[in-house]
Amino acid sequence: MEVILLKDIENLGTKFDVVNVKPGYGRNYLIPQGFAQIANASNKKHNEEIKKQQSAKIAKLIEDFKALAEKLKASKVIVGAKAGTTGKLFGSVTNIQVAEALKNQFDLQVDRKKVHIIGEVKEVGTYKANVNLYKEVSTEIEFEVVAE
Repeated sequence: MEVILLKDIENLGTKFDVVNVKPGYGRNYLIPQGFAQIANASNKKHNEEIKKQQSAKIAKLIEDFKALAEKLKASKVIVGAKAGTTGKLFGSVTNIQVAEALKNQFDLQVDRKKVHIIGEVKEVGTYKANVNLYKEVSTEIEFEVVAE
């Protein structure tokens, strides 16, 4: 069954993509939730018109996100966490804390699901994380965990 996605769905596709899904998944979940619509001829034609109208906006948006990715790559994000005297953290730093630090320091709203920390963060120090800013724009940032 072919459907047109109305929202970005992880592991399936992005908004306005035409994808093949199993009929039950499309009829029972995607369409009733408002995540997709059936890909018939009129809906496909309407989808193509919308894509044409938004192609210039999307191109500018991608350029802005690429510039932001370079800015993030060049700078270091500071994440505060409670730590003992030896530098060992009480718990660990998660993607939620990294996303919050990006919001506070760069005024950048990033969904926590789009931040993937490389390895485990259990001590004070410098670590890396991958941040997906947009469809094909992702960057590896460096963040420093400091004791609060």
